[in-house]
Amino acid sequence: MTKFPFEAGIDEILDDVDVYIDSVFSCLESEFLVMPKGAGFVEYPVFERGYETLKAVTNGFSRLDPDKIFMVTVSDPIALVVLRAMLGFTPPEWGYVSTQRTGVSVTQGFVRALDRKIRMAPETKLNINGVVRERVEALIQTACQLLSTGAPKVRQDQLHRLNKADTKQGLSSIKNLSRIGAPYAMLLYERVLGRPFAGHRDSVSDIIGDSLESAIEEVLTNAGISFRKTKRAERIEGFDQSPDFIIPSEFNPQIIIEAKITEDDGTARDKVTRIQHLGELSLAGRNIDDPRYEVIACIGGRGFGVRREDMKKMIIATRGKVFTLKTLDQLVEYTRLKEFQARHR
Repeated sequence: MTKFPFEAGIDEILDDVDVYIDSVFSCLESEFLVMPKGAGFVEYPVFERGYETLKAVTNGFSRLDPDKIFMVTVSDPIALVVLRAMLGFTPPEWGYVSTQRTGVSVTQGFVRALDRKIRMAPETKLNINGVVRERVEALIQTACQLLSTGAPKVRQDQLHRLNKADTKQGLSSIKNLSRIGAPYAMLLYERVLGRPFAGHRDSVSDIIGDSLESAIEEVLTNAGISFRKTKRAERIEGFDQSPDFIIPSEFNPQIIIEAKITEDDGTARDKVTRIQHLGELSLAGRNIDDPRYEVIACIGGRGFGVRREDMKKMIIATRGKVFTLKTLDQLVEYTRLKEFQARHR
């Protein structure tokens, strides 16, 4: 029968830590195949409509007229997102190149806000006036120039961002792919270079961990436990980085809960170091058997299941208090949280 580290004392853990590492590994689940859509997710039919609109106004991508494209993006702004996708740029990259080429200051903040505004309401016409008009015109002008010209020659040990199947030869490449469809092998190759859904995953990275935090919050609420859930980048006295949960409050921290999800082992190492640091803070000026507060780690994702040494460090730093989504139902029973339980099932 599997025994988890939170069910054992620290001496028992140290006697056979590998057994407890295996037990945590056995219940780690990865969520990398499923991502939240998040606010501003553009459904394919909406994106396709913008593509067809752009295709029509350019006569099947035969001629990119900045003035005509500008008028289309005002009435059907999702076309602007399509244009950026053709470039293969992030919003800040597009803004930077546009500033360089036109002399118009297209700031990172502006172009990010514009892109998000369009994705949040893709069917709402753009309100273009003054500096907004000037910047949008600069973006479109730059895109038309780059897409019409194609990829310039670079050194053999370099790769130009426009050296893609649809933009390498300028308009002729775009026309060919729009008319005959993209060769599947080439599409797969470009996906290997950039990995599918990378941009979307980056855009929702802040909410990937929300499922775990919500599950913890539900456990605490159902048990009637007072807690303080901190906000990102919030400053809490006594902590150089604010923990995810403080029980019962930041004025009298008795229990600290860190909720961490990662699919990358390098990121997992950083998160383990963070939990170790909290363990060290809890013992600052205190006896090892009398920490200032109990540190609990609630983790998820395949990143934590790669390095055994990192898991060992986490188990020892929390004195065995490591939980996953599968064992979260035992969170209260096997920690000091039961001391603050005001509601029993």
